[in-house]
Amino acid sequence: MTVEELIEALKQFPGDMIVLTDGYETGYEEIYYPQIIEVRHEPENLYYDGEYQIAEEKDANPIKAVVMCRKRRND
Repeated sequence: MTVEELIEALKQFPGDMIVLTDGYETGYEEIYYPQIIEVRHEPENLYYDGEYQIAEEKDANPIKAVVMCRKRRND
């Protein structure tokens, strides 16, 4: 999904609704503000590792992506 596609998808909802993402194991969490990071695509990764990983200096063609991380808690 691109930023443009996400904006269009969100336009169908009231502007005052909260946006959540899935929690660590169950339930849902709020998200931090989106940020841009560089990633590498690894489609063969297992689902719990995710198919995108943080890019390293050795990666030839990192991909810039907007990431909406869930709020992390220490409880």
